[in-house]
Amino acid sequence: MTQTCLHLGQTLWFDGDPFANGIETARHETRGAVLVENGVIHAVGPAADLRSAYPWVEVEDHKDGLIVAGFVDAHAHYPQTGIIASWGKRLIDWLNSYTFPEEMRFGDRAYADEIAGRYLDFLLANGTTSVCSFCTIHPASVDAFFSAAADRNMRVFGGKTCMDRNAPDGLRDTAKSAYDDSRRLLEHWHDRGRASYVITPRFSPTSTPEQLETLGTLWAENPDCLMQTHLSEQTDEIAWVKGLYPQARDYLDTYEAYGLLGEKGLYGHAIHLEDREKNQLKDVGASLIHCPTSNTFIGSGLFDMAGLKSAGQQVGLATDTGGGSSFSMLRSMAAAYEIGQLRGTPLHAAELIWLATAGSARALHQHHRIGNLGAGMEADFIVLDLASTPEIAQRSTRAQEIWEALFPTIMMGDDRAISATYVAGRKVNG
Repeated sequence: MTQTCLHLGQTLWFDGDPFANGIETARHETRGAVLVENGVIHAVGPAADLRSAYPWVEVEDHKDGLIVAGFVDAHAHYPQTGIIASWGKRLIDWLNSYTFPEEMRFGDRAYADEIAGRYLDFLLANGTTSVCSFCTIHPASVDAFFSAAADRNMRVFGGKTCMDRNAPDGLRDTAKSAYDDSRRLLEHWHDRGRASYVITPRFSPTSTPEQLETLGTLWAENPDCLMQTHLSEQTDEIAWVKGLYPQARDYLDTYEAYGLLGEKGLYGHAIHLEDREKNQLKDVGASLIHCPTSNTFIGSGLFDMAGLKSAGQQVGLATDTGGGSSFSMLRSMAAAYEIGQLRGTPLHAAELIWLATAGSARALHQHHRIGNLGAGMEADFIVLDLASTPEIAQRSTRAQEIWEALFPTIMMGDDRAISATYVAGRKVNG
């Protein structure tokens, strides 16, 4: 049975990258419409035109709500849901004090199921319809993540985290088991429904060269997969990497030497990059993933969004749960703005909302499916209330144009700003 609905409200979508081509790439209709048919967007345009063209379809009127693509979180750790906002550690201490003890619990499938379901429900409540997540070394954690996403029909990306050194007993695999487990999980989950498997070495300090090499081999055997890891998050981490890999030219070279640098590589954080690293990442078209609430929460540094984007780098935006201090991509946008201010290069509201939607989708090589409103796109979208609290309302009522109206929600909004969340055309929140 065909299911068709015409959603009315303000609409906002992009036909280009506002960093490269200006905010004119944004398309805003004060009275727009989105036609959804069987989970796919069929048309986007002025409400009057689409109502006239499709007079028979069911209508859902969101009034002044702003219809935008669902948020796309390009880097997260769903197993860290329960330890989010833990006090006072830098990266290496954070891993040892909070992350590793919690991840030990994910060999228990029932516990993994509980956290995966809770995590994805938190995302949907905050308007995030797609996420790319690290799991743990346990295959059960991967099965739990993809199963929970399938129950909610979400398009998600994830993989078994691989570590064979510098981790506690019980939280290490081997070069061989990392390859074998990852391959088995990839063959089971990749392109099954809306799931995509991601090859996932945690980072160079927790993998031996032998493990990185086997994962590079797996990626070469499955080049359509994404690969995710961490890069140059903190200065003491970089020093650690240089001690472990004395032959490497720089941090990136510890991946590059083992076949883990490529166009479909996702490199989380990427704050303290050397010139050679920047050039190599740009040359292969890799994606850098900005995690602003994490970078400020654990004192990592200030990502150079303006400099990297002006140089032509591909950049996505993320929460980095639970090093990041919020499940909300609105908070990630606000923190990205604040970091830009500290660097003297504040981001425009159009750039921020693009990063959280189309930009992250492009970083994940899924911009033909998610992250935007347009004919043929999957109908993952949200409705933003631009007056969700009295504090936001009193500011937005003074707005003279859409960016003035949207910016207070970016800076002060939370889950109350998400009037509704739709996944494949079905309302799942609000």
